[in-house]
Amino acid sequence: MTSPVGFTLVQLRYFLVAAERGSMTEAAAELHIAQSAVSTAVHNLEQDLRVQLFIRRRGRGLVLTPAGERLRQQARELLARAREVEREARGDGGSLSGPVAVGCFVTLAPYYLPALFSECTRRHPGIELDVVEAESDQLVQALAAGRVDFALTYDLGLSAEPDLDAETVARAPAYVIVPAGHPLAGRDGVELAELSGEPLVLLDLPHSRDYFRSLVAATGTAPDVRYRTQSYETVRSLVARGLGYSVLNQRPATSQTYGGGEIAELRLEDGGPPLEVKLATVGGVAQTARARAVMDLLREIAARPTGA
Repeated sequence: MTSPVGFTLVQLRYFLVAAERGSMTEAAAELHIAQSAVSTAVHNLEQDLRVQLFIRRRGRGLVLTPAGERLRQQARELLARAREVEREARGDGGSLSGPVAVGCFVTLAPYYLPALFSECTRRHPGIELDVVEAESDQLVQALAAGRVDFALTYDLGLSAEPDLDAETVARAPAYVIVPAGHPLAGRDGVELAELSGEPLVLLDLPHSRDYFRSLVAATGTAPDVRYRTQSYETVRSLVARGLGYSVLNQRPATSQTYGGGEIAELRLEDGGPPLEVKLATVGGVAQTARARAVMDLLREIAARPTGA
C-alpha cells in the first residue's frame, strides 16, 4: 500500500490563488469563499509540509518564500495532472472530453475565438472551452497561477517572462486607419511622418500603448495623443468620426464601424517588423491531450489567409 498524503488538492488550489493574488482577501473573493477558509487551508498546508510558504507583511500582502516558489511550480503540475486524471476517468474510450482553459489577448479574441469554438465543437464535441479574455500582464498571471492551460497573445512583454515558452503562430504588421474622407484615404501606403500634425487615437492597453507610441516616436516626432480607449472598436469609431488617425494590427473584414462610420486602411511603410502572435505556455508543464488538441486547432486557424 502507498503511504497517505497529508495535504489535499483543495489546499494546493487555495495556495496557488493566494500566491497569484498576493492576498488572502483577494484570493477568497476570486474563489467565492470566506477568507478564513483560505487562511486555514494555507496554514494547514504549511503544517503538513513543515515549511513556511508565505512571508506575511502587514499592509504589503503576501510574499512567497523560496519553499513557496518551489511549491507553486509543483502544485501547478500536480493540479494539471489531477484534472487530466479526472477528465480521462469521465471520458469514453479515446475521445477527448472535459474543460480546457484558454487565455486570449482581448483584441485577438474576435478574430480567433469564433473559429476556435466552431472547429472545436465540430471536431471535439466533448471538450468544453473556458476562455479568459485579458491583456498580456493578466494572461501571464493566469498562466503562472494555472488558471489557463495556455494563452494566445501578442509578443508584448513575454520576453521578460523566463518561465514561459512561446511559439509564434502568426504575424500581424501594423497599419494606419484614417477617416474614409481623409485626403490620404485613397493611398495604398503611408509613412507616419505624414500624419505627424494630426491627433492620434490610442488603443490604451498595457504594452500596446507603448508599442504604438514607439512606432510614432521612431519617425522623430512626438505623438499627439488626443483620445485614448481600451476598446478596439471604439478606436475605429473615433477615427471614422474624423477625430484623428490610429495604428492597429488586426484587420477586420469590413471598413464599417459599429456607429455606421467608415474608415480607410493604409499600409504602414515605416512600421518596422510585424507583431508576433504567440501561443504561450508555462515551461516544463506537460499539456493535457485536450489542451494539445485545442492548441493544434489554433495553429490551423492562425495559418489560414486573413478572413478565411
